[in-house]
Amino acid sequence: MEIDPIIALIIALTFGGLFFISDYFERKLPLLHISFIAGISLGYFFLIVLPEIQERLPEFPLQLQILEYLFVLIGFSFIHVSEKVILQRVESKSQERLRDLLYKEKNLEAVERNMENLISEEINHEEFDKIALKDMARIVKSLHDQSMYLQDQIEKTKKKIHDHINKDFEELRFFTNYSYHLLIGLILFNLLIIDFISGILFFVFAFFRAIVSNRLHSKYKMFTDLDIEVDYEHPKKLKFILGTSSLTGVIIGATFYGFFPINLEVVYILYSFISGVILYTIVREIIPEKEKGNPLYFLFGLTIFTISILVINLFTAVI
Repeated sequence: MEIDPIIALIIALTFGGLFFISDYFERKLPLLHISFIAGISLGYFFLIVLPEIQERLPEFPLQLQILEYLFVLIGFSFIHVSEKVILQRVESKSQERLRDLLYKEKNLEAVERNMENLISEEINHEEFDKIALKDMARIVKSLHDQSMYLQDQIEKTKKKIHDHINKDFEELRFFTNYSYHLLIGLILFNLLIIDFISGILFFVFAFFRAIVSNRLHSKYKMFTDLDIEVDYEHPKKLKFILGTSSLTGVIIGATFYGFFPINLEVVYILYSFISGVILYTIVREIIPEKEKGNPLYFLFGLTIFTISILVINLFTAVI
């Protein structure tokens, strides 16, 4: 179902405006249950994305059918590797030092408890050695002082790692989010022209991803053994720039369409790449882990989306 490019541009710009709202006013948006969004997201990926790539991608990479979903894999791997590289290189020496300090603190606490037990046993004796008790008390005080020093060093090292993670992650997130939303805008405009329904569904999927990511990326734990929490937030100026990235992508897409129409194969390669990025978000951040989440909300979201797709397909088949 193709539509006029002008109508596609108006709709794409409207959707770009909604992305701006989701990025710039993220805290004021209503919060849908994460399991409900997970059900819709998985349904979209398996019922829409994979069949769409299989049907629309003109030819397989390197003429090999096994590489049909190669660019989905590349998109998934790209976002995963970029995050891991940042995490593993951030203050690696400080991480080692902090783990060493935590190990020493644990041993020191064990020694301190043993000394306190010895003092208690000595006091319970009918004839206790006052000199020995004084010596043990001095040792306990010394251990306590060392423990306080270690705790101070631990907090300082944690703060140092935390600040560096915040800085590096802010830069990474700005680059990846801007590039991601730019491509979303570009793909969205072209999809609306190629297949209006696919374009609408792509927007819904990407919009849910944007809402969830904005909520989850602002504060979460890293290095669980070190108990470090990332709590960065983009300043308003950067938020505004990020918010306009989808609109910029739409305008770039419309410009290319007017002067240098983008090849259908390129559109679906970009579509595959972005789908891989979104799949990573689904697996890593949207699907609740372990005992968390609500299975009923998940099934409700999945069922509602599946029924919606069946109804849309029947409707478009009749038209």
